[in-house]
Amino acid sequence: MSTRFAATALVVPFENLRMTDVDSVGGKNASLGEMISNLPTGVKVPTGFATTAHAFREFLAFGDLAGKINARLSTLDTDDVNALAVAGAEIRAMIEAQPFPAELEKEIRQAFITLCGDNNKASFAVRSSATAEDLPDASFAGQQETFLNVTGIEEILHKIREVFASLYNDRAISYRVHKGFAHEHVALSAGIQRMVRSDLGAAGVMFTLDTESGFDQVVFITSSYGLGETVVQGAVNPDEFYVHKPMLKAGKLALIRRSLGSKLIQMQFSTPEEKAASGHLVKTTDVPTELRNRYSLTDADVQKLAAYALVIEEHYGRPMDIEWGKDGIDGELYILQARPETVKSQAAGKAEHRYKLKGKGAVLVEGRAIGQKIGTGPVKVVHNLSEMDRVQPGDVLVTDMTDPNWEPVMKRASAIVTNRGGRTCHAAIIARELGIPAVVGCGHADQVLKDGMLVTVSCAEGDTGFIYDGLLETEVTEVQRGHMSEIDVKIMMNVGNPQLAFDFCQLPNAGVGLARLEFIINNNIGVHPKAILDYPNIDSDLKKAVESVARGHASPRAFYVDRVAEGVATIAAAFWPKPVIVRLSDFKSNEYRKLIGGSRYEPEEENPMLGFRGAARYISADFGEAFAMECEAIKRVRNDMGLTNVQVMVPFVRTLGQAQKVTELLAQKGLKRGVDELKLIMMCEIPSNAILAKEFLQYFDGFSIGSNDLTQLTLGLDRDSGLELLAKDFDERDPAVTSLISLAIKACLSEGKYIGICGQGPSDHPDFARWLMAQGISSISLNPDTVVATWQNLAQSK
Repeated sequence: MSTRFAATALVVPFENLRMTDVDSVGGKNASLGEMISNLPTGVKVPTGFATTAHAFREFLAFGDLAGKINARLSTLDTDDVNALAVAGAEIRAMIEAQPFPAELEKEIRQAFITLCGDNNKASFAVRSSATAEDLPDASFAGQQETFLNVTGIEEILHKIREVFASLYNDRAISYRVHKGFAHEHVALSAGIQRMVRSDLGAAGVMFTLDTESGFDQVVFITSSYGLGETVVQGAVNPDEFYVHKPMLKAGKLALIRRSLGSKLIQMQFSTPEEKAASGHLVKTTDVPTELRNRYSLTDADVQKLAAYALVIEEHYGRPMDIEWGKDGIDGELYILQARPETVKSQAAGKAEHRYKLKGKGAVLVEGRAIGQKIGTGPVKVVHNLSEMDRVQPGDVLVTDMTDPNWEPVMKRASAIVTNRGGRTCHAAIIARELGIPAVVGCGHADQVLKDGMLVTVSCAEGDTGFIYDGLLETEVTEVQRGHMSEIDVKIMMNVGNPQLAFDFCQLPNAGVGLARLEFIINNNIGVHPKAILDYPNIDSDLKKAVESVARGHASPRAFYVDRVAEGVATIAAAFWPKPVIVRLSDFKSNEYRKLIGGSRYEPEEENPMLGFRGAARYISADFGEAFAMECEAIKRVRNDMGLTNVQVMVPFVRTLGQAQKVTELLAQKGLKRGVDELKLIMMCEIPSNAILAKEFLQYFDGFSIGSNDLTQLTLGLDRDSGLELLAKDFDERDPAVTSLISLAIKACLSEGKYIGICGQGPSDHPDFARWLMAQGISSISLNPDTVVATWQNLAQSK
């Protein structure tokens, strides 16, 4: 029992509440009181007061309202959607018509006067806080109502009654039944909180872990213009930001990744005249195009919010889900709510199922992936709540926007696809909890996908979720996290897609032996670097393409550098402080031609595999400015972001002369070997590299063997030819190839330098991996899906 207020208290100021008062005022209000009282003064939390669970029970006892409600619920089948809707509406009408007991109304009026004096224009949020809500194992997310821009005591009294009634929303009744909470054991507290003018600024949600992978070394922030309800409800596709906790604590530029949301609408306060005319406290307006094309938060705002999140997480000692708002008048950032994260934090340490498509089909729609699973089935397009009973078990539910009202039917679906919503909306939280893959923010899914179409919904490919035509075959493997046996070689990983790095880093590993820039440039930029540099002096179609991808950035050049830096930083942060060897872009001319604008700048070579690539490209005057952007991005990651675990790898160095020139060029660009512990690694993938290994090692800190190119160049096979006749002779285990690899390993070991391998061979051939370990190689870098099996195989062969 609280020592700050009596057990029979009806109304309590937030300042007198602590987390120990959950039974009295629910998790939300208790958490607000805890933060106001115990967090450092720099973390701003708007004040207010709460009605207690005792007040709620007194309200229900008044006129035997409780007896009438229990009688109505006693025979209800919550799986009957229509019966649930009728019963819920009747109960809510009873509650809203019930007068307050005189003492309760008196105390609410007095608390209101104490809070705002004679300022009748002060605006408040009236929120629910259920006594079983926000418990670590039961996400009641969004099941009760929130009312914004409530002014005047009469309006507040009315909205408190509506909040009380919301305990009997259809979704809340259903949820309690399925979670095993008795209706009479769940009480409601109303929180009356001063409003932040985020309707003139921005608002959103942040988590102190990555919501999809559970990776806990980042703060994940979503943000959009106006009141945060649009983000929470899933009505907008918000901006997204990731901040790396260790670098934030070290005082570095810790914002490692950003994604610009469409932010089509914003929720704002209704004027008094609009309120009187429509009865609506808030209104939704379109966001001007200029603002849509900008991030809704500055980098400084993002860092400050993440710092608040760290303080809150540290205080509570667990991952947290936090709502925040930026006041458009005073420019300050405020914390509006904080509750335990209830999905990924509960799953830690268990065996994981990893999903992978065995083939690909035509992509019909794409959006933001929720979860990491794959679902298949027939499409069922649902336009509103009245059509929910059309959804059968195994259907793919497609709609404009799923909100928690749909929870009773969501669990029937094999997957969920929506036009609108971000990764922190209530629908996303419920989908994660139910373990159902969802792709949100697709834009026009309900127009493209038609009833009865058979589709595959994949959330297993990173941040982007894809809806493919047809029922594609899926492979599911179980991965046990835990201790791996000691072996005589370090097992590293090959990582191309930064969006999967937070997931991959949780596998056993010694770092990243190959981080490829090609994926980042291809998927996150998509435009040839010289088109970026020549902007705006390019033709109109190309100019439009450049402007489209560079939205939200200071210039197209800044966009290119930002995107490369964010991709590298995401991988480096995921594996921090383990080494991450980043290979400079190794596109061939035919691959560069496939980028937007590429055909204007790239030669048509007969055999691009042996053409304008690697070190030769970097040191050529023709590519100098483009290469400078890559160097600038990596320098930013190491120097500004503090991710000094990044090492730089140079591919396809044909001659000693190229080795000298490229290392000198890197030094000129601020990437000098040995400065700030920077290591330069060379890809050993040309026979000349192995034959003259000791000479090449004068310029580098070690080798990473690229067995794919080394095999084709040693055996004279073009691995791009596609001829089956040639393909059968391609084998890294051929004696000619292994003799060159052996030369490289011995040279590095004798010089005391790093020697690893990052080619495909060890992933495909366990016997080749065993041979490499016997040769004394330092590390073997594998595709993530082969790490555990290869590690176990090597342990057994010791």
